[in-house]
Amino acid sequence: MIEIRPYDRLGHADHGWLDARHHFSFAGYHDPERMGWGALRVWNDDVIAPGTGFGAHPHRNMEIITYVREGAITHQDSLGNTGRTGAGDVQVMSAGTGVRHSEYNRDDVPTRLFQIWIMPDRAGHAPSWGTRAFPRAERAGQFVVLASGRAGDGDALPIHADARVLGATLRQGESTTYHLGMDRLGYLVVAKGAVVIEGQTVRQGDGAAISATAVLSVHATEDAEVVLVDTIA
Repeated sequence: MIEIRPYDRLGHADHGWLDARHHFSFAGYHDPERMGWGALRVWNDDVIAPGTGFGAHPHRNMEIITYVREGAITHQDSLGNTGRTGAGDVQVMSAGTGVRHSEYNRDDVPTRLFQIWIMPDRAGHAPSWGTRAFPRAERAGQFVVLASGRAGDGDALPIHADARVLGATLRQGESTTYHLGMDRLGYLVVAKGAVVIEGQTVRQGDGAAISATAVLSVHATEDAEVVLVDTIA
């Protein structure tokens, strides 16, 4: 089963320095029917103006994955971590027992990113942060695991959740599949281009809430880049 959530119907907040679209209830946007999807709690599509960003603020007991689509984001936190994550790459912050962090666009062009929050498998993990380059070429024609709470997922950034974050790039006319499982939930967002899932078109910025699907098939009708979260129901 697939429910398409069009980009122009998402929650929207324009703060000047930040233009954000919310796939689920977040901050001033509240929709009781969109409080999350399984363990997936937040999916924001953010555009951050040059020279601006999120000042230092706290989090606890949340797995926060940042997928940078364009530009770059510079991270600093109370654990002493600093780093820059560029387009196509991913950073993960496990907030655990508590951490303060800031995220800034230090570049001269806007930064566009997906901010994804997943509930952890339990409270009280030690906080941590990490970033990794995932060249788009490595994802050509197939899903690659970017962050995962499962053993055996190789170089994926670790998270404390029964979930995976995956990415794929597809050329026009190309297809790929992912074995989701009937008892799992998927949420897919098109970062670029357009794809067809079970006969339904999902365009850039749209979300697709997926359930009761053993094998997910994705066909690109344009050159496309997609991000998928696989989570417990």
